[in-house]
Amino acid sequence: MSSPALALVDNWDFTELWVDPTASPPYVLILLCDEKENCSIYDPAQNYQVVHTSSSYQDAKLWLLEDEYERVEGQLRAEKIA
Repeated sequence: MSSPALALVDNWDFTELWVDPTASPPYVLILLCDEKENCSIYDPAQNYQVVHTSSSYQDAKLWLLEDEYERVEGQLRAEKIA
């Protein structure tokens, strides 16, 4: 059985970039969510390891905001690149 985070890699609905602007250079995390708002946050600096999963976009967003990450303007939607 595959984990929800791995299932998102092939079945995502939208993605966002979040940055820690206090780091130099800014530290980036990638948020991927599916149509049911199951979300995983990946760390590119750690070989795209999942650092957080949640069952809602709101929970994932609060986790990022708690650590003072800021969302980069906009979302990339899967249907736009398919």
